[in-house]
Amino acid sequence: MSEQKLVGRSNRLLMSGVMALLSLSLTTPQLAQAEYSRELAASLAFDPVPGVINDDDRFMALRDAAIHDDAKAAQMHASQLGQYAIPSYVDYYVLRTRIRSVSAAEIQDFFRKYAGSAIADRLRNDWLLVLGFRGDWANFDQQLPLYVVNDDSQVKCYALLSKVVKQQRVAADARALITSPKQYGDGCYQLINALYDQGQFTDADIWAQMRIAAEASAMPLAKRLGKMLNIPEKRLIEAMDKPNNLFKKEPANDRLSRELFLLALGRAAKTDPEKSVAALQKFAGKLSAAEKTQAWANIALPASQKLQAEALGYWKHADGASLTLDGYQWRVRMALREGDWKMVKSSIAAMPVSLKNQPAWVYWHGRALQQEGKKEEAQSIFASISDQMHFYGQLALEERGQKIGVPLSIKPVTPEELAPIAQNPNLQRALKFYAMNLRFEGTREWNWALRSMNERELLAAAEFARQNELLDRMVNTSDKTKSDVDFNQRFPTPFNDSMYKATQAVGVDMAWVYGLIRQESRFATAAKSHVGASGLMQVMPQTAKWVAKKIGLSNYVPHQVNEVETNIALGTNYLNMVLTDLGGSQALASAAYNAGPGRPRAWRSTLTRPVEGAIFAETIPFLETRDYVKNVLSNATYYAAIFEKKPQSLKARLGTVVPKGMSADEPEYQ
Repeated sequence: MSEQKLVGRSNRLLMSGVMALLSLSLTTPQLAQAEYSRELAASLAFDPVPGVINDDDRFMALRDAAIHDDAKAAQMHASQLGQYAIPSYVDYYVLRTRIRSVSAAEIQDFFRKYAGSAIADRLRNDWLLVLGFRGDWANFDQQLPLYVVNDDSQVKCYALLSKVVKQQRVAADARALITSPKQYGDGCYQLINALYDQGQFTDADIWAQMRIAAEASAMPLAKRLGKMLNIPEKRLIEAMDKPNNLFKKEPANDRLSRELFLLALGRAAKTDPEKSVAALQKFAGKLSAAEKTQAWANIALPASQKLQAEALGYWKHADGASLTLDGYQWRVRMALREGDWKMVKSSIAAMPVSLKNQPAWVYWHGRALQQEGKKEEAQSIFASISDQMHFYGQLALEERGQKIGVPLSIKPVTPEELAPIAQNPNLQRALKFYAMNLRFEGTREWNWALRSMNERELLAAAEFARQNELLDRMVNTSDKTKSDVDFNQRFPTPFNDSMYKATQAVGVDMAWVYGLIRQESRFATAAKSHVGASGLMQVMPQTAKWVAKKIGLSNYVPHQVNEVETNIALGTNYLNMVLTDLGGSQALASAAYNAGPGRPRAWRSTLTRPVEGAIFAETIPFLETRDYVKNVLSNATYYAAIFEKKPQSLKARLGTVVPKGMSADEPEYQ
């Protein structure tokens, strides 16, 4: 279960571009906490007797006031928390409500008082956004090197903008950075404008950004770009929202009309690629060779995401086109799906370095070389990632003729190693936040503590998490070690008796179920997703009700879904049902557990041939489900090695995915 981030209410804020990103990011459980604290706030506001209300409740109300930029309420609640256990957060929430008007001196006082803390770095993030918005580059440049986490895309855009103001050349860095409109905000919009004004970005760069906006359905970005290119808003909206209108007559002989036509081809292909192809073929004579190449690329991406076999042909017409990051990757995926290894190799070679060096494309590059008969070169590539403990590292290890096993046991954490970890102030704050069910704040403090730890200290921190029943933190922390690997921490087996009983009852592989739980909830029994799935196996309410009826679980009531034994029983039964329905394929069934059983059936129906499970997983259209299937089956392979005490094969677990009605024995295309 991934922690989902929700954006604040930017329309209520004076500095909407900045403040949308300044808004605290909340997981769904935290939204529930916010609802609680809103209800609580009214009674706290009129509390005449200091000390009557629990300080933790008061803190929750302060936090809620900060989220809603209510400076008056925040100050009132903070005044009652003079002796609170975590004063840095009290001060932060008060400052945050005044971040648009607070003086630099107050900010510096906070930095001095809480120097080196996680919350000081959080405030520095907020402050950099304000400085960037104001264009206060002297203070921005002074603060930026002190920003430790440095994971805010908008801050990175402001950092480049600061260089642009000084006439520095940053176009290449900007092109690599601004690829996801959802993360842009005011900083990235200003950066694009400044680069264009200085001539560092050309019209071609702006149209490339327009294609990114069209792919992401990011109308606000498209409108901003449209103003830069002097595009009448009505024409732009028509191309984005009513693209078929542009196919009724040939595009006019000017660049704007042709570019909008290309944009419309991609937008229309999201629902009907064939209609876009027909329009392109009809009016191809009005386009230059380069424009036709780009048109095919605009159609090929949505056709690929629909898993249309014809998409590979579209990509072959698109050689040399300007592609987004998704475009580069989907061109390879469709070549994999259709078994065109030559195109796999050439398409990976054409990728930007940032993509080409990712383990996925390193592995598939090795496979393409292997298909060419370049075995030594392929083996060298596999060796570069085969020691990495993830899906592609496991597959690469198997390509080297080895199976996936369990590393040798390491020296257990000693009490002497554990003692200083238990006293770590960041971890202590994290425990306090977790006890209040403030997981976002708790995880911030936990991860801040890990930054300076060596491998033995990380293992000690993971053991500290286990002792405090934070198995998700144990797994995540232990996962960070490179050489000292403790599989007991990374792949725990809690609730073993219940799991064994449930899996034996339905005949489902226990290693697979553990692998799924490790991905779903990291063994947090009270985990709840943003869509309402609950418990260890993240069972949806309606699914739980349906499965309970199917298996004859009498007197089932919804709250039981969080009870460990009930959750495991419901989850394993449902998993077995989808496994049976999908022909025993763990790859398909894992996809069904995440995305619903109808989707993997639809994805399988588009296959033109049997494909290995790794290729099927690689070409799942949904990013979340694609990563989910890989992680679940990678986890399951390690669990099987633990349970069976012998090396395992991930490739065998992935199996072959066969189009319905076709035999698995039919030869795979080479």
